[in-house]
Amino acid sequence: MKAWTLIAHGAPERAFALREHPDPDPKPHQVVIRCEGFGLNYADAMCVRGLYREAPPPPCIIGYEVVGRVERVGSAAPAGLLGKRVVAMTRFGGYGELAATDHRACAIIPDDLPFGEALALATQGVTAWYMAKVLSPLQAGERVLVHSAAGGVGQLLVQLAAQAGCEVFAVVGSASKADRARELGAALAIDRSTGDYELQALKRLGKHRLDASFNAVAGRTFKKDMRLLGSGGRLVLFGGAERGGTSTLGFVWRMGLVLPIFLMMKSKSILGVNMLKLGDHKPELIAECLRGVMDAHASGALAPRVHDTYDAPRLPEALSALASGRTLGKVAVRW
Repeated sequence: MKAWTLIAHGAPERAFALREHPDPDPKPHQVVIRCEGFGLNYADAMCVRGLYREAPPPPCIIGYEVVGRVERVGSAAPAGLLGKRVVAMTRFGGYGELAATDHRACAIIPDDLPFGEALALATQGVTAWYMAKVLSPLQAGERVLVHSAAGGVGQLLVQLAAQAGCEVFAVVGSASKADRARELGAALAIDRSTGDYELQALKRLGKHRLDASFNAVAGRTFKKDMRLLGSGGRLVLFGGAERGGTSTLGFVWRMGLVLPIFLMMKSKSILGVNMLKLGDHKPELIAECLRGVMDAHASGALAPRVHDTYDAPRLPEALSALASGRTLGKVAVRW
């Protein structure tokens, strides 16, 4: 098979080569999918820069999700998946014409479901669902802040929070993204390019404080979010986008030191999310979340947005666009 192979860390246009690789063999619980294409996530941009510690060293095949048809099944995987069109999450390996993954990370999809829309429901959809429905279930009347609210996970979080009856504070990076956040149900869309989001949130909160913050940025935003949280509040960390613009030491320094005793005294919680670790140790939980996302989409409750679909030779361009923060919604690549 052919696969876009990460051969070095650095700028996307120099980091990849299209190479031949052996076709993957499925392990007992796996299926092999012939891929229509794959989705991009911000973690991919971190991998390319050498900032994602879970990624294998180059040369390697990265990528977290694919859409395609099941071509082979392992001895412990359901034979009924053979020939079915699926969207699937992968533990790397998604940038190939063929991808092997655990059958529990797959969902059968109709032939008429748009390619990019299906991809938006995989890694990003499952992440949003897990955080909002399982890890930190949202309740009506809660005040919830969502960072990167115009991104793939963020847009779905805004929808889930608004549908739960929450007052949503959406932090975005431009006026057009603020408009999108309001369309999805945000009560306040904060364009961080116009000023400190903490001050803008405090103006809206008045005497109140946040019940939850979903934070994909970390760094200096960590302390701000902790100040914005009230008693019973929880800070859900699921990314470290700020690390892409600073040294690792500077990134950690800006977050500071947290003493558990003070969390107890103030009744605040910090929750960390790493979907790769959950997939490794709780594949049935991933399957449960994927089913929830697909059912919500089928009912019309979740409406992902696709920024653009790029042909495979334009992969470096697609990754550069994603890393720049200019994209609005899912970025997909088609073979």
